[in-house]
Amino acid sequence: MNRDYLKQIMIDQKETYLNNPMINRDYPLEDNVNYCFVGIRRTGKSYMMYQQIKHLQENGIPLKQIVYVNFEDERLLELSADDLNLILEIGLEMSGADNKPYLFLDEIQNVVGWEKFVRRIADMKYRIHITGSNSKMLSSEIASTLGGRFMRVDIYPYSFPEYLAAQGKDKNYLEVLSTKDRAEVVGMCDQYVKYGAFPELVDIRNKREYLNSIYQTIYLGDIMTRNKITNDFAVRLILKKIAESVAKPLSFNRLSNILKSAGAVLGKQTVINYVGYMMDSYLLFTLQNYAAKLVEKETSPKYYFMDTGLLGLMLMDCSSTQLENLVAIELIRRYGRENVFYFEKKVEIDFYVPEEKLAIQVSLQVLDQIDTREREIGAFVKLKNFIGDATCLLITNSEEEELDYDGVHVSVVPVWKWLLQKRKQDI
Repeated sequence: MNRDYLKQIMIDQKETYLNNPMINRDYPLEDNVNYCFVGIRRTGKSYMMYQQIKHLQENGIPLKQIVYVNFEDERLLELSADDLNLILEIGLEMSGADNKPYLFLDEIQNVVGWEKFVRRIADMKYRIHITGSNSKMLSSEIASTLGGRFMRVDIYPYSFPEYLAAQGKDKNYLEVLSTKDRAEVVGMCDQYVKYGAFPELVDIRNKREYLNSIYQTIYLGDIMTRNKITNDFAVRLILKKIAESVAKPLSFNRLSNILKSAGAVLGKQTVINYVGYMMDSYLLFTLQNYAAKLVEKETSPKYYFMDTGLLGLMLMDCSSTQLENLVAIELIRRYGRENVFYFEKKVEIDFYVPEEKLAIQVSLQVLDQIDTREREIGAFVKLKNFIGDATCLLITNSEEEELDYDGVHVSVVPVWKWLLQKRKQDI
């Protein structure tokens, strides 16, 4: 690539982070660490870079030492791994002879063979941050290539506190609330559950259209085109059936049979591959059964969408499913996806966090629904046979109560309040 042309693109892109309004994301980062920010498209990975750039400026690093390149820029489509060193050369030129540039490489996975360049730069003790929308960029092979030189940080759509801050709502809604304030926070939480929390969505009126544009970008770009898939019907059907099965264990055999009954005959391995591509794009994530044997953990997970708004595109009247999906997202945000499970062994518990011994059920309403209340609380009673000292939490749409039933204490908490609380010890 022409050196002067690349330099002009880098100068143009500098305007991007200089002119963007900042909503600080709640991710504690250290100064002397190289980070790899990963996550679904439009979730704010670039903003994490802008936030780090702002932090550097506040600590006296001049703009001339900051090199930011967004590889989603269509002008960089022909850039190859051999051209990456030009970025370093231009960065050194702009920084001055006695200064090292700070490198921010956005969506670097678009450049085939990027790993060796990034590792070499890290070995040369440059501070470098990278982002990517494909989980394979830190698979076991690439992780070994990078040699532990980066700390991976999963970036999620806005948490509820971040969502409120983005709308200028800085009240402490956990204090005693007026009727007006309570109605306000409940209303905003309803929107948060329904449309999800992609950062740019906050200021957009036609939220469904915007969500559909994100979905199409992920579907067409990260799933279909990247993996050279031509069977459009099969992929759409798989996504639809997974959406309909959110909150229920789903094996590949069962998924294959569901597809067959709907007219899409695919081999099991093809189904496995297609679902893997969906996971790679961060559109989906899974939780395993804590009580299952190892093989069952791997073969019968629960699937969830990384954003409740995307789930809402595929289902009608899905408020209950979106609520459970939202709780799943918040749990992996707080504890990491490797530390969150569901529990199924003669008792069905929606979520279980072993390190906290925290058992969670999710239901829109329970207090006035006798059958629902007995089913949800009865599950906690049965859980006592396996985990006698579990903390039992029942998350609802708006209900709140403390219940004692057959020796088990259950805290019924509205979702908005739980989202504003931090960890078990804060409940």
